Amino acid sequence: MIRPQFFYELLQENGTDFFTGVPDSLLKNFCAYLTDTVDADHHIIAANEGCAVGLASGHYFATNTIPLVYMQNSGLGNTVNPLLSLADKDVYSVPLLLVIGWRGEPGGAHDEPQHIKQGKVTCALLDAMEIPYAVLEADEEKAAVQIANAYKTIKERSAPFALVIRKGCFDSYTLKSNECVPAEMTREQAIEQIIGCMPSNTVFVSTTGMASRELYELREKNRQRHDTDFLTVGSMGHTSQIALGIALCKRDKTVVCIDGDGAALMHLGALSTIGTQKPKNMIHIVLNNGAHDSVGGQPTVGRKINLCAAALACGYDQALSVAAPEALLSNLKIAFASPGTVFIEVMVSKGARPDLGRPKSSPIENKKAFMALLEE
Repeated sequence: MIRPQFFYELLQENGTDFFTGVPDSLLKNFCAYLTDTVDADHHIIAANEGCAVGLASGHYFATNTIPLVYMQNSGLGNTVNPLLSLADKDVYSVPLLLVIGWRGEPGGAHDEPQHIKQGKVTCALLDAMEIPYAVLEADEEKAAVQIANAYKTIKERSAPFALVIRKGCFDSYTLKSNECVPAEMTREQAIEQIIGCMPSNTVFVSTTGMASRELYELREKNRQRHDTDFLTVGSMGHTSQIALGIALCKRDKTVVCIDGDGAALMHLGALSTIGTQKPKNMIHIVLNNGAHDSVGGQPTVGRKINLCAAALACGYDQALSVAAPEALLSNLKIAFASPGTVFIEVMVSKGARPDLGRPKSSPIENKKAFMALLEE
């Protein structure tokens, strides 16, 4: 395995001193090392992967040095436009080192369903974009040669090059600057309160990651039906638009979107569509723990900005922020009493219980059951 410090020092030796991207579980040890080691001017966790490519390109224009952009392979879709229409050698010819976690690698360890297709086509996508790449060896001596060749290629082409990272490539590293985010509720406790006080005609659309897993397990624990819940896997940041699409077509249902701060920030422009469409039957709840919890706990800016002000500016009828369980319950009652498009930010703590399971149903099974309910 490659020590994160060793990898970082090789990058520095080759002139890279700026790092940006969206955290990934396969890269979490390297990302944690960056968070602990690199100052805030030279390491920025971006809202989404496309933003990271733009940010890195700006850094290159200003400094003429090669930046690094890291991401999970599921984030490649967010980068296609800026990589092809900005960084490509036929456009602005921007030299970038891309570091991409290979979730769902064919023949690799079992992975979640949302990663299977992405894993199969990761290398084909890079080929289609004509971005040269290497699958990084988990051996420091061999990796050093690959990295040297990567920089040689980047400089010759003045264009992006990708290092594809397999599971277990990086040695362990524990994030030292892991801030304790103050909160009176865990995410799971908040979800339990939310589903416990909703009327019978409510359907739920939950975001990718821990929130959907917790919602599923709470239904199991309480022996409740699952067909009221659409558990979004993958497509991070798009859960609110799925909920909006349902709310506009099923006016007789109350549609509750259970979102996360990282997901909401990833495509913050989605708030403007909800706010201007103004569905009277939608409640958008963002569980804000200030972290990308599912991929190592790297920080977001969720606790540093005013999400409620953003929602109101985008046209939501109400926007409320709560931290205490009793405040959550009372504000949910307010939301139901005054019809309109409501945004509720709930401050929750980082982390999940270690025995948290995963849904037993497949995404297709979940979709079919949910659609059947909507047809009733």
